[in-house]
Amino acid sequence: MPVIKYPRIRDPLFYEWDRKAQKCGLRHTIYFVNGDQYTGEWLDNLKHGKGTQIWKSTGAIYSGDWKFGKRDGYGSYSILDPVTKEYKKVYTGWWENDRRGGRGMFSYPNGERYEGEWSNGLRSGWGKMHYSDGSIYEGQWLMDQPNGQGVLRLPNGNRYEGGWKDGKKHGPGKYFYPDKGQLLEGIWVADIPKCGVLIDFGRDNAPAPTEFPLPEIELRDPAGVSAEARAMFDDSHN
Repeated sequence: MPVIKYPRIRDPLFYEWDRKAQKCGLRHTIYFVNGDQYTGEWLDNLKHGKGTQIWKSTGAIYSGDWKFGKRDGYGSYSILDPVTKEYKKVYTGWWENDRRGGRGMFSYPNGERYEGEWSNGLRSGWGKMHYSDGSIYEGQWLMDQPNGQGVLRLPNGNRYEGGWKDGKKHGPGKYFYPDKGQLLEGIWVADIPKCGVLIDFGRDNAPAPTEFPLPEIELRDPAGVSAEARAMFDDSHN
């Protein structure tokens, strides 16, 4: 009895071509239509793993971790200096969903620098900011502004310790004047001290103290009796 052999059914050629075109695993440099280029790992046609991306329009470079086509993990972002033609690191740290997220250091064009926590590309959490005028703020941040508790140190040695809101001194705080040996303790609202007490603090070691010390404030209770007199009265009746 004759044996009939049927030809093996094969998928159309375009299926094979598509399979070979799929990007998965480690690949050499891939050039995109807009001129961008990527060298690194892939998963299901998405940048995934370790890789380096160069943007043609800006010349910027990102080198680090990727997750499903987005920067996610640890990596550094650098830009090309138009004058020196050398690359300068702008941000080094952690990324989440293609934005700065976690701990990282960001360098600004004017020389300022931030080291600390990020969320959704904004300074949020605990961080330290070095300003161009020499001031340094260290403390809590929210939505890219000092918010919460923090310390601001000025180039002249003065410093503020206390509350912040929307980038301004707000709430209970202390303002130290080491050069004069004085301390202002009070309540701030939108960068303005609304009430407080100015006292001598470290006056003996101050480089430029005031000519005369500040008079001590005698606290009295609502009845008009001084705290010292009230203490003496209490002692005599115990």
